[in-house]
Amino acid sequence: MKLTKLGHACLRLSKEGCTLVVDPGSFSGDTSLDKADAVLITHEHFDHLDTALLSAAAEANPGLEVYTCEAVAAQLAGSPVTPAVVRHGDTFTAAGFGVRVVGEWHSPVHPDVPIIQNVGFMIDDEVFYPGDALTVPDTPVPTLMVPTSAPWLKLSEMVTYLREVRPSRAFSTHDGLLNDVGLALVDNWLALESDRQSAEMRRLTIGETVTLP
Repeated sequence: MKLTKLGHACLRLSKEGCTLVVDPGSFSGDTSLDKADAVLITHEHFDHLDTALLSAAAEANPGLEVYTCEAVAAQLAGSPVTPAVVRHGDTFTAAGFGVRVVGEWHSPVHPDVPIIQNVGFMIDDEVFYPGDALTVPDTPVPTLMVPTSAPWLKLSEMVTYLREVRPSRAFSTHDGLLNDVGLALVDNWLALESDRQSAEMRRLTIGETVTLP
């Protein structure tokens, strides 16, 4: 399996000629859905869901599979996209990848902002993408996409999350709001935790691809 970091909170997974894209939002780039066979969307926020981009991809490829929570499906009603609604505990196959849904809710953002639905995805028992949440799966996580910067996230929470999950490797996601100074801080803290846990933990640059076991 190959994992490619796209803009902000989006990633592409590919294997055996199939391509799965997770959370193609407004910061992901206009080509994030090129050659996609299936799409997973964790929640409705614009940095994870670009309805215009997704609709265009579905028009170009009527066979495009889309899996998401009920709230996102409601937003896509009337569009060219016909999503499958998934919930915590569900399992399914998307573009040849085995997927298990883990989690239900977005992390709290602000006292006046309602908490929305957010579903995380464990993909091929290898990659866990939590979306905007710090959900700890009940099974080992070989590769964790760890959120590193967000209005709902503190540095101490990120470090605690890495120590709770204890993945074999972790790559930064949700880092598109940071300038070079902020990205350097993320690199530093991930390097420190990598040394502490003796595991690969780092930030992928946009467009960088890694091969997973």
